Amino acid sequence: MSRVHVIGAGMAGLSAATSLAARGVSVVLYEAAKWGGGRCRSYDDATLGCRLDNGNHLLLSGNRSTMTYLDRIGAADTLVGPDKPLFPFIDLVSGTAWTLRLNRGATPWWVLRKTWRVPGTSPRDYWALRRLQRAKPDDLVEPLLGTLGPLYDRLLEPLSIAALNTKPDIAAAAPLATVVAESIARGGAASMPRYPAIGLSESFVDPALAFLRAHGAAFRFGARVAGLTVSADRVTGLVGPNVDEIIDPDDRVILATPPWVAAELVPGLIVPTAFEAILNLHFRAGIDPGKAGFYGLLGGVAEWVFEKTEVVSVTISAANDRLDTDSEALAAEVWSDLRRGFGLPRTMPPYRVVREKRATFAATPAQLARRPGPATRLLNLKLAGDYTATGLPSTIEGAIRSGETAASMT
Repeated sequence: MSRVHVIGAGMAGLSAATSLAARGVSVVLYEAAKWGGGRCRSYDDATLGCRLDNGNHLLLSGNRSTMTYLDRIGAADTLVGPDKPLFPFIDLVSGTAWTLRLNRGATPWWVLRKTWRVPGTSPRDYWALRRLQRAKPDDLVEPLLGTLGPLYDRLLEPLSIAALNTKPDIAAAAPLATVVAESIARGGAASMPRYPAIGLSESFVDPALAFLRAHGAAFRFGARVAGLTVSADRVTGLVGPNVDEIIDPDDRVILATPPWVAAELVPGLIVPTAFEAILNLHFRAGIDPGKAGFYGLLGGVAEWVFEKTEVVSVTISAANDRLDTDSEALAAEVWSDLRRGFGLPRTMPPYRVVREKRATFAATPAQLARRPGPATRLLNLKLAGDYTATGLPSTIEGAIRSGETAASMT
């Protein structure tokens, strides 16, 4: 029986592997680490004495590939969120709080209700979102949308930074247009916020590994594939410090590694080469979760705040300029934001700073042009990963969709 060898057990690899296994295909899964999930996983933190996610991920009900994946592995009920499409914000400068609310249908009558739309905006302002629909590959977010006043400052700019993980003055508008088209433009039913009830591993990783195990997949964890043996136009072997695998003539390979690893394994492969960091800070504290369980903060260092069972987690995106900031100084800045936003005490509790230096590729026009498609010059090798040409930015939805695509071509 022919097999498909999936290299990488992050979201793209797990998506491809489970999609194949569901079709009855024999799968062998390789992962250099001793755990799955890649950048989307949970772990036990000794400093805080609790379980943490290595990052905060806010999903939307319109993330169709993600929802299909969770249905497949039996984990759809592990996501939670508000029962209405709402997004609460706190302006740390003015001290005001407001909530963006959408109606469920595709016709956006919510813009007619002053208490539902962004403060300081009129219904006419939202027609300008049509600019995104016409965004060209070289159009940038800030030049395209930055003249929209409060709509840009209070919604589009923070949405852009969160979705693209790139500063708006250099970020391409096209992938933001895709995000809006698949969520807000489809109405509130496609824009319901969702996040794991327990943790990333409990929703995205552990159920996938259980699914693969039940379908007879073979696991090779702690096995780093350092090279591909190639003959003519096919991969014929996988090699590494503890890998020596023959690829039979009918076998196929899906490479679901980070782009820099893929470029090492496939000479001549063009991939993104510039990356953006994400900082996550976890405080052993609690806040009122409100109706949504999270908040967007404006006017401070902290950008998104998630109330979790034992910690308050804060995300700072597009954070290359803060990578070298001392952890204690950074935590003090963020705690000051949390104090202003939620009335927390002056004394800062125990905290953990998690730096993801290459969290995503930089979503600039130049880097988007370097995204490869799933096919390669090798007939039995396909690519998967959020860096491939999915049309989406580097997100869980993009990673999972890339795995589906690679599996469908295998």
